[in-house]
Amino acid sequence: MRPARVILNAKSPLINTPAWLALLDHYKKVKKIHMLDLFEKDPQRFERYSIKFNDMLLDFSKNRVTDETMKLLFDLARQARVEEWRDKMFNGEKINNTEGRAVLHTALRNRSGRPVFVDDENVMPAVEAELEKMRVFSEKVRSGQWIGYAGLPITNVVNIGIGGSDLGPNMVCRALTPYAHNNIRVHFVSNVDGTHIDQMLKHLRPETTLFIVASKTFTTQETLTNANTAKKWFLDGAGRVTEDDIAKHFVAVSTNEEEVEKFGIDPVNMFRFWDWVGGRYSLWSAVGLASIIYIGMDNFIELLEGAHEMDEHFRSESLESNMPVILAMLGIWYGNFFNAESSAVLPYDHNLRMLPAYLEQADMESNGKSVDRQGRQTTYSTGKIIWGAEGINGQHAFYQLLHQGTRLIPTDFIASIQSDVCLRNHCDILASNFLAQTEALMRGRNMDKTREQLEKAGIELHKAENRLPHMIFEGNQPSNSIVIKKLTPRALGSLLAMYEHKIFVQGIVWNLNSYDQWGVELGKKLAKNILQELESGENMHEHDSSTQGLLDWFREVRRESMESEKQ
Repeated sequence: MRPARVILNAKSPLINTPAWLALLDHYKKVKKIHMLDLFEKDPQRFERYSIKFNDMLLDFSKNRVTDETMKLLFDLARQARVEEWRDKMFNGEKINNTEGRAVLHTALRNRSGRPVFVDDENVMPAVEAELEKMRVFSEKVRSGQWIGYAGLPITNVVNIGIGGSDLGPNMVCRALTPYAHNNIRVHFVSNVDGTHIDQMLKHLRPETTLFIVASKTFTTQETLTNANTAKKWFLDGAGRVTEDDIAKHFVAVSTNEEEVEKFGIDPVNMFRFWDWVGGRYSLWSAVGLASIIYIGMDNFIELLEGAHEMDEHFRSESLESNMPVILAMLGIWYGNFFNAESSAVLPYDHNLRMLPAYLEQADMESNGKSVDRQGRQTTYSTGKIIWGAEGINGQHAFYQLLHQGTRLIPTDFIASIQSDVCLRNHCDILASNFLAQTEALMRGRNMDKTREQLEKAGIELHKAENRLPHMIFEGNQPSNSIVIKKLTPRALGSLLAMYEHKIFVQGIVWNLNSYDQWGVELGKKLAKNILQELESGENMHEHDSSTQGLLDWFREVRRESMESEKQ
């Protein structure tokens, strides 16, 4: 596939295509429709606008859509050739056109036995070999056979990474805590702010700590800075150790054997992945090593199998009954026609508390683009702002904005019915709030209903008249409800794969390359320049007056601090 070439001053033609114009015309007709009216007219709306997949239910009935809306959205998906692009991805074609790479995180969880080819090579034997290598290593650590320099087993594992090398495995470990090893704790360090790793290391012992350094190139500045700090801590605090002992306490997840060996890690303890695995989609690869040690290889395989089952659903189901496609097209409906700028992810499950942060990267780094595949400027909104938090905590923080704010914010409510913690009253309260919030967002409350409720409460209306306008809820706020029976490794795998494919579909409709991230490169380059100036104390590069003024202030305050310490 040829690399994209920039077409100066050209505009992406999407908004002038037949399917887009048909949706725009339809939007003008239905934009003021209220979902409450749709439910009153159609008592079977839930049955018609919900899908079951294994132990997961997607209810998308609380959306501002009709049958005609959904038909036109699927027309847009077909116009964008979503099915054709989906097949290209699964078949190993190099759909990452700016970097000339295949996009095959799906191969990492391919449990079908089918071969997957990249450049005429079946990658599945290498994938299976790496899984087996991780099984052997993780079982040694979990069983206590992996011994540190002092002859003691590992009790703490520290994953040092950033971005996808941190968010993915971190989220999986938090989500699957009920499946964790009883005697091994897993920690994650990502922030280059020294406070992060310093606070972590204070509570650990060198002789029982294993570090996993996860970096694709093994040159990532933040990760290598933290890794070198960890190595110094280990050598300084471990007593009579040598460089050879590093191999017992440091392993790597990388593609760069030379740099790994230079760091002091035995290449035998380097776990590999491939350039067709994007960072934000890498939790299924060796990047998941910390997760494997924490929950065990069998549970990790269950995670892969759940994701594979969703992959098969995405590959085989028609667009009309395809969970990722439905979620993707609803997102386009609100983002591009209702001008919704953000979308909230609200898990009503404490173990899913890191899911919003994980999806922030997965979505916004993928589709936060303003140039299409052909290098043309987009004339339409692309990736939305993704945000969220645990549902119950959010109710006491930002739900006011969802209910009565001026912005349309579509939401995904996620809940699991069964819990490993059998506190029935807690579970009932959680479930009742989950159900009530989606109903309240849809239903709203008009003036008549407000008056009626005040009268039932025994409040004299003339005394509450000035409060009435503040108690009105317009409602008509769209939401999806995603309910799973229990948050198992298999269910989590399916949930994550569903969101990955949703992001893919939206990128295809917007004609984007969802698998590069050039937007972060400039900041990295400028940071290197400024680092030189901070370390040397000299002005070596040209800056705007703001950046120069801030740089001077940093250096001045540090100089004053150093002089004060000398006194």
